[in-house]
Amino acid sequence: MEAGPTWEPEAWGSSGGWPAPRGARAGPSLSSVLNELPSAATLRYRGPGVLPWGASGEEEEDGESNVQAMAEAAQKELGEPIPSRELPWPMQARRTHRQSHARDKVAQGSGSRVAQWALWLRRSKEKTQERLHTLQPWAWTLKRIGGQFGAGTESYFSLLRFLLLLNVLASVLKACMTLLPTWLEGTPPGPPGPDTSSPCGFYNPDPQGLVTFPTHLFSLLSGVGFLEWSPLFYGFYPPRQHLAVTYLCSVFVIGLLHLVLILHRSVSGLKQTLLAESGVLTSYSHRVFSAWDFGLRGDVHVRLRHRIILYELQVELEEAVVRRQAAVRTLSQQAKVWSVRVLLNLLVIALLGAAFYGVYWATGATVKLQETPLVQQMPLVKLGVDYLPSIFISGVNFLLPPVFKLIAPLEGYTRSRQIVFILLRTVFLRLASLLVLLFSLWNQITCGGNAEAEECKTCGYKYKELPCWETRLGQEMYKLLIFDLLTGLAVMLLIQFPRKLLCGLCPGPLGRTVGTQEFQVPDEVLGLIYAQTVVWVGSFFCPLLPMLNTVKFLLLFYFKKEVVGGGPASG
Repeated sequence: MEAGPTWEPEAWGSSGGWPAPRGARAGPSLSSVLNELPSAATLRYRGPGVLPWGASGEEEEDGESNVQAMAEAAQKELGEPIPSRELPWPMQARRTHRQSHARDKVAQGSGSRVAQWALWLRRSKEKTQERLHTLQPWAWTLKRIGGQFGAGTESYFSLLRFLLLLNVLASVLKACMTLLPTWLEGTPPGPPGPDTSSPCGFYNPDPQGLVTFPTHLFSLLSGVGFLEWSPLFYGFYPPRQHLAVTYLCSVFVIGLLHLVLILHRSVSGLKQTLLAESGVLTSYSHRVFSAWDFGLRGDVHVRLRHRIILYELQVELEEAVVRRQAAVRTLSQQAKVWSVRVLLNLLVIALLGAAFYGVYWATGATVKLQETPLVQQMPLVKLGVDYLPSIFISGVNFLLPPVFKLIAPLEGYTRSRQIVFILLRTVFLRLASLLVLLFSLWNQITCGGNAEAEECKTCGYKYKELPCWETRLGQEMYKLLIFDLLTGLAVMLLIQFPRKLLCGLCPGPLGRTVGTQEFQVPDEVLGLIYAQTVVWVGSFFCPLLPMLNTVKFLLLFYFKKEVVGGGPASG
């Protein structure tokens, strides 16, 4: 019996195509043959950001020519009147295509002028939607990220782009409804001077005398000094009637617009989520037949996708074993498991309580430490004291989630249930820390709710320590955003980027061990949600916070894109 053709040992991903058999006869090129496959047609349907099979590394560099070629191919394929059942599209897209062509035939055959106008309007609408789709920011970049690192990493950058859109809209509305009316109604008055009739409200944050550059820098980081009486904070805006109405309306309009956009984005994927959770498609068949991403290119990313699918199948088998073991447990074994779970949950509650008490203590200690002579004489120490609540909140958010990951496997749950508990505890920690910070600030401002206290008896709040308590709340949210940005940039520039360089300079085992890093999508997504929550909480007392968050997300997008490009990602 004749031996079959032998194959080259070289991996197909490294050369950009499948390995060819030795001694193959002359004929059509491998790229042209592979481009006729349904999978290649699927890539064309997915958009111009994904290259066809057989594309080499040199072709990838010419991004504009690839976009143009794939766009022309997709337009040619969509324009051909081929049957809907032969298109490599989802069922919903095929149904829409069939109905559209049916309406076109009816309109062309009727000869009615109204039908012709309706057909022209519909085609114009479709062309406009296609052009608007091409104008989406970073569309090509997201396609490349999804094609190289999978849909999980692409979803993170898609969420980042969506949150950036929310902050841009909020910034525009704040500028139009708050800043412009403030300046159009006249020059805003300065800080209120001393008034003998009312001792409350005297406020002069402007520094006196010569101000050095380090003082300006520390004021920029902490929101005091020249920034304290600026459009950045609530106290700057004068108490005018029309301005108060527009100020409140801007808050309600932004909140309503964000709610509508978030609901629209959530509902768009609800059908697929319900189908995946309904049990109609079993998890095994879904991963075997639908888990592969045809946009992946390169040997490293293909092997990583293999490992991800293998890991998911292993998790499914482990969960089946855990469920079988839970079904045959005796009463004593069940009591033991529940005792362990109760003890571990008590430990989690104790850790959360300690974290929240630490945030409360740090907020209260900040005011006391700022009054000490040592802190007043050392600007750098004073800056550290100002950032004490932000440092404590960031430290808690950094240290406790790994502890939750260590505790979750000891509770005896399945792997998916462990992930749910880890995410719930982490989200509760991040959001509840903000609530504890706000509660501790309210406790300081109102003397613990005791209006009869000596410090709050005259004005109802501590007017001597906090003459403008609204600005103080805005400053805390401002410092949280600035500190989160600085820590994120420091981690990327001092840890992640050097690891990327080490992975590129040392391709051996040392580089793979030290340099290769996985992009943890759940942790990164939680970081985005936390940052946006800070903006939502503090935008009333710091109106320009969405604008600052827009700049932060822009920096985050480009830095994360460079960091992700250095190694595999975990989707």
